[in-house]
Amino acid sequence: MSRISTDQLLDAGVHFGHLKSKWNPNMAPYIFMERNGIHVIDLNKTVAKLEEAASALKQISKSGKKILFVATKKQAKEIVAEAVKKINMPYVTERWPGGMLTNFATIRKAVKKMITIDKMSTDGTFDTISKKEKLTIAREREKLETQFGSISDMSRLPAALFIVDISKEHIAVAEARRLNIPTFAIVDTNSNPNLVDYPIPANDDAAKSISLIMDVIVAAIQEGLSDRKVEKDKGEDEGKKDKSEAVSTEAAPAE
Repeated sequence: MSRISTDQLLDAGVHFGHLKSKWNPNMAPYIFMERNGIHVIDLNKTVAKLEEAASALKQISKSGKKILFVATKKQAKEIVAEAVKKINMPYVTERWPGGMLTNFATIRKAVKKMITIDKMSTDGTFDTISKKEKLTIAREREKLETQFGSISDMSRLPAALFIVDISKEHIAVAEARRLNIPTFAIVDTNSNPNLVDYPIPANDDAAKSISLIMDVIVAAIQEGLSDRKVEKDKGEDEGKKDKSEAVSTEAAPAE
């Protein structure tokens, strides 16, 4: 796994925290100093925590489990959506639907409704209904796509959550904690790092900062997925070899 330097983090403005007046005292271990009334994050701590989080996420992806990404703030949503599409993981960048995790069965029903509408458009059902009904269904499908399109492949609860700004996404954090789902997050100086399992102390407001950290996380997950594929291919090759040897043994003439 490639190591990131403090210089890279510095260039991306990862060290800029919030005003001292807005700080959360639990972030004290990750604060290097205060300058002009603004807290400066200790980037050595950021490197250590980022590597720890990346390593754990690599192992989760290697096991074939899903990681749900959550980032609904304006400066993060597009960055996260584009990055996560590369690794085919579910994400929420619009409003977090309450009960996404704690009432997952209901969320799955909404996703299934979307799939049912898609089938209606291909099985001839649409040919038998009026234009008004078609329009109503199309609008419903559009609404469902906006809310749940990015999690349509998530057939079960995720193995972990990665969150940008735990203060904004406090409902997602609370739901994950309630269900004991491991949480990874970019945590700024105004938030409580103790609320997540793998806090990454960093500026969660600047696009450059979010983008750099997402690059590291996505690369780690890609490594995990690649390792999984290699192991799977190796297992299949060994299985074919064993089968071939068994057939050869059976076919060999008795002495």
